Amino acid sequence: MAQRVFLIGFMGAGKTTIGKYVARDMGWTFIDMDQRFEREQGCTISQFFAEKGEAAFRQEETNLLRKLAQEDKVIVSTGGGTPCSDENIKIMRESGEVIYINVEPEILCKRLSTAKANRPLIANKTDEELLSFIEDKLNEREKYYRQASIIVDGDKLPFSSYRFLIEMADNNE
Repeated sequence: MAQRVFLIGFMGAGKTTIGKYVARDMGWTFIDMDQRFEREQGCTISQFFAEKGEAAFRQEETNLLRKLAQEDKVIVSTGGGTPCSDENIKIMRESGEVIYINVEPEILCKRLSTAKANRPLIANKTDEELLSFIEDKLNEREKYYRQASIIVDGDKLPFSSYRFLIEMADNNE
């Protein structure tokens, strides 16, 4: 069985919620990549972006991903943009199972509209602007997300099915 699983998808797809559940069910460790990044850097991602810029953030994100790809028995919830480079998606694919939690833009919009204040990228958007933003970003990211070894309908698949998918994926390799 794979020693690590990377959950990818848009913000609001349920990566953290599902990851915590699956890790607990499998007796593995759950890692939220954004939280780990902030702990290791000693500042929020927003602060890091403001002080050092996106290029520095993406480099540090890749460095962290390389470290996490060495840990065993972990479920990693990535940031929405983490898999969106050839290098990062390759690191994940070569070191574990990658599960894309695919959720329709309208459902993401509904989920995120109540959490806008906690998410700087979408904080000041109307619901119409939010839906447009989600659709645009998904179009940009889809080519990376679709490289996952497993693609699931995040709005319909019960949490209890993820462990089965992870175990079956290994048996089919």
